[in-house]
Amino acid sequence: MKFPRVRIKSVFWLTLALLLGFGIQPALAKPQAMHIMEGFLPPVWCVVWFAVAIPFWVVGYIKIQKLVKDKPESRLLLGMVGAFAFVLSALKIPSVTGSSSHPTGTGLGAILFGPAVMSILGGIVLLFQALLLAHGGLTTLGANTVSMAIAGPLVAWWVWQGLKGKMSTAWVVFLAAALADLITYVVTATQLALAYPDPVSGFFGSWSKFMVVFAVTQIPLAISEGLLTVLIYNALRSNAPSELKMLGAEA
Repeated sequence: MKFPRVRIKSVFWLTLALLLGFGIQPALAKPQAMHIMEGFLPPVWCVVWFAVAIPFWVVGYIKIQKLVKDKPESRLLLGMVGAFAFVLSALKIPSVTGSSSHPTGTGLGAILFGPAVMSILGGIVLLFQALLLAHGGLTTLGANTVSMAIAGPLVAWWVWQGLKGKMSTAWVVFLAAALADLITYVVTATQLALAYPDPVSGFFGSWSKFMVVFAVTQIPLAISEGLLTVLIYNALRSNAPSELKMLGAEA
């Protein structure tokens, strides 16, 4: 059976053009406060988060190898979800609190390929952003991977698997992408609070402060990312239903 590769390529290039059109200027803006920056975490926490991330990378690498071998036609979709995550997570949205936030773009990849594959794609995205855009860092790559490329995709996958077929597909995709975005910042706030507990109120005092800082911009961003992900998923559903069925991502 032949797959409609012309139509899926059209979706890929249209998605990439839209993302680059909206995102290239913010992505090249001043890079401070994107992800957890280089040198910000104490060395012990850098080691801890790498230790958490590495098993997911190993499983994800094995799954990608098997996927590309068994279903080579999935490579274009792999590239698309990687580009989607790269551009969205490179957008810098200033916060009224003096910090900044950004979408993550990991929910779509989790729906299509599962959380293990997305841990690799998200890790690659974060590595390139650290090297090319000075967003995040190498020593904090493990921590940023855990928050954006592991915790977020896991939540998106759980929502997708738990709710598909039980409610409107559009709502399930929206919730999966939006909650993946939000959980990323819950985990990031947890990582920062563990590394820098408040001198008086301890971990919970520090955690609540970080959550307040992020919430101002992250909640509307999560809603926006959920809506955008629904649009992209619907485009794939219309133009590449065979690919979605092949991946088990058709609700």
